[in-house]
Amino acid sequence: MKRHFILIASAVFLLAIGAGPVSADSPIKMKVSHQPEFESFLTWQAIEDGVQKAHNLDMKMVYFDSGMAQVEALPAKQWDVGALGAVPMVMAALRYQSYMVGMTHDDAYNVFVLARPDSDVFKAKGANKDYPEMYGSAESVRGKTILTTTVSAGHYVLSTWLKRLGLSDSDVKILNMEQGQAVAAFESGKGDIVALWAPFTMAGISKGWKKIANGEDCGATVPLVIITSKEYGDKNPEKVATYLKMYFKQVDRQKKEGQAQAKQYQRFLKDWAGIELADDMIKMDIDLHPMYDLERNLQVFDASGGKSKAYQWMDDLSTFFTYNKRFKEEERQKVMSTPFITDKFLKMAAGK
Repeated sequence: MKRHFILIASAVFLLAIGAGPVSADSPIKMKVSHQPEFESFLTWQAIEDGVQKAHNLDMKMVYFDSGMAQVEALPAKQWDVGALGAVPMVMAALRYQSYMVGMTHDDAYNVFVLARPDSDVFKAKGANKDYPEMYGSAESVRGKTILTTTVSAGHYVLSTWLKRLGLSDSDVKILNMEQGQAVAAFESGKGDIVALWAPFTMAGISKGWKKIANGEDCGATVPLVIITSKEYGDKNPEKVATYLKMYFKQVDRQKKEGQAQAKQYQRFLKDWAGIELADDMIKMDIDLHPMYDLERNLQVFDASGGKSKAYQWMDDLSTFFTYNKRFKEEERQKVMSTPFITDKFLKMAAGK
């Protein structure tokens, strides 16, 4: 009997060894979804430089071309946390009750509506006196073919520009393409106008295309947000908070180092995103990304005095896309009445 007990105990011990160590100190494995954009660089850099280890993270980046592709991958649990535009964030909240847990920056600065330099759109500037830096007029733009990624930050800036000219999506022909496809198609001569976000914006400028307007020119605020699924956030709040703490430490580092990160960012774009940009375009891309740190996030998400600034921005976005018949009014009201915008994880990251 004693011999049997020893054999059983030994077997259990060997099984435990074979299973590997399981402890509270085991690295947090996390799949992080990103697009080929500047905010993704901070996660990549944390992996590349080993910074993630200081936060007990073991991250794997999952590549997507656009925010809606990320949203469509949610049911299959292809990723745990990620970064995407505010427009697909609304769709993720509507369809899957996903949480918006932070913001990386205002993408409006680097979302450009572009045209070839000989376009007749550049014959008019300041047609709307409230937005004097915008090019174009209702007459020169109506009927144009425009390439962009629909239901995206680029689409929102494009639609805002059209609205400032007294037009809507229905007054032009919008062709839906991923950003890389839009650049290639426009370069081959397809379309009259293209709406891009960084770093594709820089690719367009390097080809000689001219800016008609960016988000700032036409008064569009385009939050780039951090998202997690409802299931992952509810089950793993500490893990989400750990990622946020790591990410905003990276933001602090980026703000301090600035252009000193240019070479590493250039390598990230080439190695991970498959994009090659010249040195001057890399520097421009960095300058067009004033990142939000943790303190700024806590301010933007603060709802102690009523609706938070984050809520107001998302409400503006959802209202605008409802106006353009991309959302139904009942869908907009449904999603904006849910608590998908939350500072719970930010407060945990800040130790509050």
